[in-house]
Amino acid sequence: MRKIIFKGISFLDFSDNYINKILNKNGLFLFPAATALVNIYKNKKYYNSLKKADLVFFDSGFLVILLRIFKNLNINKFSGYKFLKFLFKKMKQQKSKIFLVDPNKKFSLNNYKYLRNLGVKKNNLKNYVCPIYKGSYIEDQYLLKQIKKFKPSIIIVNIGGGTQEVLGFYLKKKLNHKCKIICTGAAISFFTKDQAPINDFIDKFYLGWLVRFFFISFSLFIKYLKVFKLITMVLFSEVKIFNYERRVT
Repeated sequence: MRKIIFKGISFLDFSDNYINKILNKNGLFLFPAATALVNIYKNKKYYNSLKKADLVFFDSGFLVILLRIFKNLNINKFSGYKFLKFLFKKMKQQKSKIFLVDPNKKFSLNNYKYLRNLGVKKNNLKNYVCPIYKGSYIEDQYLLKQIKKFKPSIIIVNIGGGTQEVLGFYLKKKLNHKCKIICTGAAISFFTKDQAPINDFIDKFYLGWLVRFFFISFSLFIKYLKVFKLITMVLFSEVKIFNYERRVT
């Protein structure tokens, strides 16, 4: 296991052999997409959330490929989809209290049903449909109150990149009990079928972006084009490597 420091962000590079150890940790877990990473200089709150997170994963296959090409780094991609697959498997063996933060009622209902079907007890599951957060300054006192009352061991934030990370960091600072705050965006929708269909093969060979391409609107297509800014960001940046085992309590 090692950390790859890119733009001051400590990304975790590890093999599947370490996943159980990681799943036993608490803290803020982030899975930044390439479409959000290109905005780190414009969105300071988002950038700070990435730098202050406990664990940041290589969710972006595009970033992994660029680091291989320009920095000669062989890095293991570990997407939010893959992480949730391991997490859901472990949840079947435990009685974890789960709190879902969802973007709308439809997704929230489907996410709730999916976890109930996995065997999560009704008393151990709570969902929350968040408002539309405007700007980079994000606080949600009502959400915070609900989480403090429920005291979940796992919080899964299923909203858009660039926003969920800021909300996740806000929760990390305000909560007074140990838990996992997992910001995987729409990844849960690959399981509920609310998102474009993804499977292990597609995820392994970095083809998720191609599948999603056929399901996006024109406005999202323009957003996708902006990821090419990541090329110059990688090309002209210093990347540091440290072998380590970071402690997350």
